[in-house]
Amino acid sequence: MNVEKQFSIFMVNKPGVLAQILTEFARAKINITALTVVDSAEHGVLRIVCESADKMREALNQINMQFNETEVFCVTIDNRPGAFAAVTEKLAKAHINISYAYCTAGAKGGKTTAVIKVADVKKAIKVLGDSTELDTDSRQADRRSPSSRKG
Repeated sequence: MNVEKQFSIFMVNKPGVLAQILTEFARAKINITALTVVDSAEHGVLRIVCESADKMREALNQINMQFNETEVFCVTIDNRPGAFAAVTEKLAKAHINISYAYCTAGAKGGKTTAVIKVADVKKAIKVLGDSTELDTDSRQADRRSPSSRKG
């Protein structure tokens, strides 16, 4: 688990803009750890975590893209059902609100990265422990839908 810089890039909502940005990152040899895109009628927001914040900042300034930076924490979890639920449940029990979160796709049977935005990063890290990988194998998600529960 580690704290990273996340860049929120504000894009005009039209064809080719995302491709232009990602192509520029490729030219700058920026390796992307995780990304998500949210859209609205007027613009899209690309949230991205990469290996080099300095390279990212430089590339965005070169193509004149509006952006801001924030701290998020990244947790390596198993790529299996319930792994991310275990993380969010620990945060909920500690009364830590999650503003938003997203995960990398990961590889089948491998690991994935969860990117989590909270108000108090230090408290969240303390709650989850200071290991680089969160042990989520100890609890499998065995959940039933509300309609299948007997009352």
